[in-house]
Amino acid sequence: MKCGYVALIGRPNVGKSTLINTVIGEKVSIVTEKPQTTRNRITGIKNLPNAQIIFIDTPGIHKPRHKLGEFMVKEAQEAMDMVDLIVFMVEPEAPGNDELSIIERLKKLNKPVILAINKIDTVAKQNLLPLIELYNDLHPFQEIIPISALKKDGIERLVERIIFYLPDSPILYPEDMLTDQAERFMVAEFIREKIMKYTHDEIPYSVAVDIERWEETEKLISIGANIYVEREGQKIIIIGKKGERLKKIATEARLDIEKFLGTKIFLEVWVKVRKKWRQKDMLLKSLGY
Repeated sequence: MKCGYVALIGRPNVGKSTLINTVIGEKVSIVTEKPQTTRNRITGIKNLPNAQIIFIDTPGIHKPRHKLGEFMVKEAQEAMDMVDLIVFMVEPEAPGNDELSIIERLKKLNKPVILAINKIDTVAKQNLLPLIELYNDLHPFQEIIPISALKKDGIERLVERIIFYLPDSPILYPEDMLTDQAERFMVAEFIREKIMKYTHDEIPYSVAVDIERWEETEKLISIGANIYVEREGQKIIIIGKKGERLKKIATEARLDIEKFLGTKIFLEVWVKVRKKWRQKDMLLKSLGY
Protein backbone atom coordinates (compact mmCIF):
# COMPACT_ATOMS: atom_id res chain seq x y z
CA MET A 1 0.00 0.00 0.00
CA LYS A 2 0.93 3.61 -0.58
CA CYS A 3 -0.43 6.23 1.80
CA GLY A 4 0.45 9.84 2.51
CA TYR A 5 -0.55 13.49 2.75
CA VAL A 6 -0.74 15.71 -0.35
CA ALA A 7 -1.11 19.51 -0.12
CA LEU A 8 -2.89 21.33 -2.92
CA ILE A 9 -1.41 24.84 -3.06
CA GLY A 10 -1.66 27.85 -5.34
CA ARG A 11 -3.08 31.33 -5.48
CA PRO A 12 -6.81 31.91 -4.90
CA ASN A 13 -9.30 30.59 -7.47
CA VAL A 14 -6.98 28.23 -9.38
CA GLY A 15 -9.36 25.30 -8.83
CA LYS A 16 -7.95 23.50 -5.78
CA SER A 17 -11.35 22.78 -4.24
CA THR A 18 -12.79 21.67 -7.59
CA LEU A 19 -9.88 19.25 -8.02
CA ILE A 20 -10.25 17.71 -4.57
CA ASN A 21 -14.01 17.22 -5.06
CA THR A 22 -13.43 15.70 -8.52
CA VAL A 23 -10.83 13.23 -7.25
CA ILE A 24 -12.77 12.26 -4.10
CA GLY A 25 -16.02 11.99 -6.05
CA GLU A 26 -17.97 13.81 -3.32
CA LYS A 27 -18.25 17.40 -2.14
CA VAL A 28 -15.80 17.79 0.74
CA SER A 29 -14.71 21.38 -0.02
CA ILE A 30 -17.00 24.24 -0.99
CA VAL A 31 -16.60 25.79 -4.43
CA THR A 32 -17.59 29.22 -5.74
CA GLU A 33 -16.45 31.47 -8.56
CA LYS A 34 -15.04 33.92 -6.01
CA PRO A 35 -11.38 33.81 -4.94
CA GLN A 36 -10.41 32.99 -1.34
CA THR A 37 -13.42 30.72 -0.81
CA THR A 38 -11.43 28.17 1.23
CA ARG A 39 -10.39 29.50 4.65
CA ASN A 40 -9.28 26.39 6.55
CA ARG A 41 -7.22 23.36 5.64
CA ILE A 42 -9.74 20.81 4.38
CA THR A 43 -8.90 17.11 4.34
CA GLY A 44 -10.31 14.88 1.60
CA ILE A 45 -9.51 11.17 1.52
CA LYS A 46 -9.30 9.13 -1.69
CA ASN A 47 -9.33 5.37 -1.14
CA LEU A 48 -8.00 3.13 -3.92
CA PRO A 49 -7.13 -0.60 -4.03
CA ASN A 50 -3.41 0.17 -3.79
CA ALA A 51 -3.35 3.55 -2.04
CA GLN A 52 -4.95 6.05 0.29
CA ILE A 53 -4.35 9.67 -0.72
CA ILE A 54 -5.03 12.23 1.99
CA PHE A 55 -5.50 15.57 0.26
CA ILE A 56 -5.15 18.86 2.11
CA ASP A 57 -7.07 21.62 0.31
CA THR A 58 -5.44 24.87 1.41
CA PRO A 59 -6.55 28.51 1.29
CA GLY A 60 -5.16 30.44 -1.66
CA ILE A 61 -1.80 32.06 -0.96
CA HIS A 62 -2.22 35.83 -1.21
CA LYS A 63 -1.14 39.09 0.44
CA PRO A 64 -3.32 39.30 3.58
CA ARG A 65 -5.23 42.48 4.48
CA HIS A 66 -6.56 41.43 7.90
CA LYS A 67 -6.03 38.81 10.61
CA LEU A 68 -8.36 36.35 8.90
CA GLY A 69 -6.19 36.64 5.77
CA GLU A 70 -3.06 36.07 7.86
CA PHE A 71 -4.66 32.92 9.31
CA MET A 72 -5.49 31.66 5.79
CA VAL A 73 -1.95 32.14 4.45
CA LYS A 74 -0.49 30.51 7.59
CA GLU A 75 -2.78 27.50 7.06
CA ALA A 76 -1.45 27.04 3.52
CA GLN A 77 2.19 27.45 4.53
CA GLU A 78 1.92 25.03 7.44
CA ALA A 79 0.32 22.44 5.16
CA MET A 80 3.36 22.63 2.86
CA ASP A 81 5.62 21.76 5.80
CA MET A 82 3.64 18.74 7.05
CA VAL A 83 2.85 16.76 3.88
CA ASP A 84 4.66 14.05 1.90
CA LEU A 85 3.96 15.61 -1.51
CA ILE A 86 2.91 19.01 -2.85
CA VAL A 87 0.68 19.60 -5.89
CA PHE A 88 1.20 23.20 -7.00
CA MET A 89 -1.76 24.32 -9.10
CA VAL A 90 -1.53 27.14 -11.63
CA GLU A 91 -3.62 28.50 -14.48
CA PRO A 92 -2.47 28.13 -18.12
CA GLU A 93 -0.71 31.49 -18.30
CA ALA A 94 2.73 32.94 -17.58
CA PRO A 95 3.57 32.92 -13.85
CA GLY A 96 2.89 36.14 -11.96
CA ASN A 97 4.32 37.44 -8.71
CA ASP A 98 2.18 35.06 -6.63
CA GLU A 99 3.46 31.99 -8.50
CA LEU A 100 7.06 33.18 -8.37
CA SER A 101 6.77 33.78 -4.63
CA ILE A 102 5.37 30.27 -4.08
CA ILE A 103 8.18 28.76 -6.18
CA GLU A 104 10.77 30.55 -4.00
CA ARG A 105 9.22 28.91 -0.94
CA LEU A 106 9.13 25.50 -2.66
CA LYS A 107 12.89 25.75 -3.25
CA LYS A 108 13.42 25.81 0.52
CA LEU A 109 11.43 22.59 1.05
CA ASN A 110 12.94 19.17 0.57
CA LYS A 111 9.75 17.65 -0.82
CA PRO A 112 8.60 16.30 -4.20
CA VAL A 113 6.41 18.79 -6.09
CA ILE A 114 4.05 18.11 -8.98
CA LEU A 115 2.98 21.11 -11.04
CA ALA A 116 -0.64 20.81 -12.21
CA ILE A 117 -1.56 23.30 -14.96
CA ASN A 118 -5.32 23.56 -14.51
CA LYS A 119 -8.09 24.90 -16.77
CA ILE A 120 -6.45 23.63 -19.97
CA ASP A 121 -9.94 23.53 -21.51
CA THR A 122 -9.75 27.34 -21.69
CA VAL A 123 -6.64 27.61 -23.93
CA ALA A 124 -5.34 26.26 -27.24
CA LYS A 125 -3.16 23.14 -26.81
CA GLN A 126 -0.22 24.69 -28.70
CA ASN A 127 0.10 27.26 -25.89
CA LEU A 128 0.85 24.61 -23.28
CA LEU A 129 4.31 23.46 -24.43
CA PRO A 130 5.97 26.91 -24.09
CA LEU A 131 4.32 27.26 -20.67
CA ILE A 132 5.63 23.87 -19.55
CA GLU A 133 9.13 24.84 -20.68
CA LEU A 134 8.87 28.15 -18.82
CA TYR A 135 7.94 26.45 -15.54
CA ASN A 136 10.60 23.79 -16.11
CA ASP A 137 13.22 26.55 -16.11
CA LEU A 138 11.91 27.98 -12.83
CA HIS A 139 11.95 24.83 -10.68
CA PRO A 140 12.87 21.12 -10.95
CA PHE A 141 9.31 19.81 -10.64
CA GLN A 142 8.99 16.01 -10.41
CA GLU A 143 6.15 16.18 -12.94
CA ILE A 144 4.29 18.82 -14.92
CA ILE A 145 0.77 17.61 -15.73
CA PRO A 146 -1.86 19.60 -17.67
CA ILE A 147 -5.37 19.03 -16.30
CA SER A 148 -8.92 20.33 -16.27
CA ALA A 149 -10.41 19.68 -12.84
CA LEU A 150 -13.82 20.81 -14.11
CA LYS A 151 -13.82 18.59 -17.23
CA LYS A 152 -11.99 15.71 -15.47
CA ASP A 153 -9.24 15.81 -18.11
CA GLY A 154 -5.83 14.48 -17.01
CA ILE A 155 -7.08 13.57 -13.53
CA GLU A 156 -6.31 9.82 -13.81
CA ARG A 157 -2.71 10.53 -14.77
CA LEU A 158 -2.34 13.06 -11.95
CA VAL A 159 -3.63 10.52 -9.41
CA GLU A 160 -1.27 7.83 -10.80
CA ARG A 161 1.76 10.10 -10.41
CA ILE A 162 0.70 11.21 -6.93
CA ILE A 163 0.56 7.56 -5.85
CA PHE A 164 4.04 6.97 -7.32
CA TYR A 165 5.59 9.59 -5.03
CA LEU A 166 3.76 8.59 -1.84
CA PRO A 167 5.58 6.54 0.81
CA ASP A 168 4.89 2.85 1.41
CA SER A 169 2.51 2.81 4.36
CA PRO A 170 -0.62 1.17 5.71
CA ILE A 171 -3.74 3.35 5.47
CA LEU A 172 -4.22 6.02 8.13
CA TYR A 173 -8.02 6.44 7.93
CA PRO A 174 -10.95 3.99 7.65
CA GLU A 175 -11.65 2.98 4.05
CA ASP A 176 -15.16 4.48 4.05
CA MET A 177 -14.04 7.88 5.31
CA LEU A 178 -14.12 10.84 2.86
CA THR A 179 -13.05 13.69 5.15
CA ASP A 180 -11.85 14.19 8.71
CA GLN A 181 -13.77 17.45 9.06
CA ALA A 182 -16.39 17.59 11.81
CA GLU A 183 -20.01 17.55 10.65
CA ARG A 184 -20.66 20.96 12.23
CA PHE A 185 -17.77 22.48 10.29
CA MET A 186 -19.03 21.07 6.99
CA VAL A 187 -22.58 22.31 7.67
CA ALA A 188 -21.25 25.82 8.34
CA GLU A 189 -19.23 25.65 5.11
CA PHE A 190 -22.28 24.66 3.03
CA ILE A 191 -24.16 27.69 4.38
CA ARG A 192 -21.20 29.99 3.69
CA GLU A 193 -20.93 28.64 0.14
CA LYS A 194 -24.53 29.68 -0.62
CA ILE A 195 -23.93 33.13 0.87
CA MET A 196 -20.93 33.55 -1.45
CA LYS A 197 -23.07 32.39 -4.37
CA TYR A 198 -25.85 34.95 -3.83
CA THR A 199 -23.92 38.01 -2.61
CA HIS A 200 -21.24 40.17 -4.20
CA ASP A 201 -18.43 42.67 -3.60
CA GLU A 202 -17.10 42.63 -0.02
CA ILE A 203 -20.05 40.84 1.59
CA PRO A 204 -18.92 37.20 1.01
CA TYR A 205 -15.57 37.94 2.67
CA SER A 206 -17.19 39.65 5.67
CA VAL A 207 -19.27 36.56 6.55
CA ALA A 208 -18.69 33.82 9.11
CA VAL A 209 -21.06 31.00 10.07
CA ASP A 210 -21.35 29.49 13.53
CA ILE A 211 -23.46 26.41 14.36
CA GLU A 212 -25.24 27.32 17.59
CA ARG A 213 -27.69 24.40 17.91
CA TRP A 214 -27.51 20.73 16.89
CA GLU A 215 -30.26 18.40 18.07
CA GLU A 216 -30.65 14.86 16.72
CA THR A 217 -33.73 12.63 16.75
CA GLU A 218 -34.45 9.38 14.91
CA LYS A 219 -36.17 11.22 12.07
CA LEU A 220 -34.14 14.40 11.58
CA ILE A 221 -31.38 16.74 12.75
CA SER A 222 -32.44 20.22 13.85
CA ILE A 223 -29.70 22.81 13.26
CA GLY A 224 -29.54 26.49 14.24
CA ALA A 225 -26.86 28.65 12.61
CA ASN A 226 -25.71 32.23 13.12
CA ILE A 227 -24.43 34.17 10.12
CA TYR A 228 -22.09 36.93 11.27
CA VAL A 229 -21.40 40.07 9.24
CA GLU A 230 -19.48 43.25 10.05
CA ARG A 231 -22.06 45.94 9.23
CA GLU A 232 -25.82 46.45 9.45
CA GLY A 233 -26.00 47.12 5.70
CA GLN A 234 -24.49 43.69 4.99
CA LYS A 235 -27.13 42.08 7.19
CA ILE A 236 -29.90 43.75 5.19
CA ILE A 237 -28.40 42.56 1.89
CA ILE A 238 -28.09 38.93 3.04
CA ILE A 239 -31.66 38.87 4.32
CA GLY A 240 -32.93 40.46 1.09
CA LYS A 241 -36.36 41.87 0.26
CA LYS A 242 -38.94 40.23 2.55
CA GLY A 243 -36.31 37.68 3.55
CA GLU A 244 -36.19 36.12 0.07
CA ARG A 245 -32.39 35.94 -0.28
CA LEU A 246 -31.88 34.39 3.15
CA LYS A 247 -34.63 31.86 2.41
CA LYS A 248 -32.90 30.88 -0.85
CA ILE A 249 -29.53 30.55 0.92
CA ALA A 250 -31.01 28.37 3.67
CA THR A 251 -33.00 26.16 1.28
CA GLU A 252 -30.04 25.37 -1.00
CA ALA A 253 -27.71 24.84 1.97
CA ARG A 254 -30.23 22.44 3.57
CA LEU A 255 -30.31 20.30 0.41
CA ASP A 256 -26.50 20.00 0.40
CA ILE A 257 -26.46 19.24 4.13
CA GLU A 258 -29.10 16.51 3.75
CA LYS A 259 -27.05 14.89 0.99
CA PHE A 260 -23.86 15.09 3.07
CA LEU A 261 -25.40 13.76 6.30
CA GLY A 262 -27.82 11.33 4.64
CA THR A 263 -30.82 12.40 6.71
CA LYS A 264 -33.61 14.99 6.87
CA ILE A 265 -32.60 18.41 8.18
CA PHE A 266 -34.50 21.25 9.82
CA LEU A 267 -32.36 24.38 9.39
CA GLU A 268 -32.84 27.78 11.01
CA VAL A 269 -30.50 30.70 10.24
CA TRP A 270 -30.13 34.14 11.81
CA VAL A 271 -28.01 37.06 10.60
CA LYS A 272 -26.15 39.03 13.28
CA VAL A 273 -23.66 41.93 13.26
CA ARG A 274 -20.20 41.46 14.84
CA LYS A 275 -18.21 44.59 13.99
CA LYS A 276 -14.68 43.99 12.64
CA TRP A 277 -14.75 40.28 13.53
CA ARG A 278 -11.99 39.57 10.97
CA GLN A 279 -9.60 41.73 13.02
CA LYS A 280 -10.35 40.30 16.48
CA ASP A 281 -8.32 37.34 17.73
CA MET A 282 -10.90 36.08 20.23
CA LEU A 283 -13.76 36.17 17.71
CA LEU A 284 -11.62 34.47 15.05
CA LYS A 285 -10.70 31.67 17.45
CA SER A 286 -14.31 31.20 18.58
CA LEU A 287 -15.29 30.82 14.91
CA GLY A 288 -12.61 28.19 14.29
CA TYR A 289 -9.91 30.36 12.69
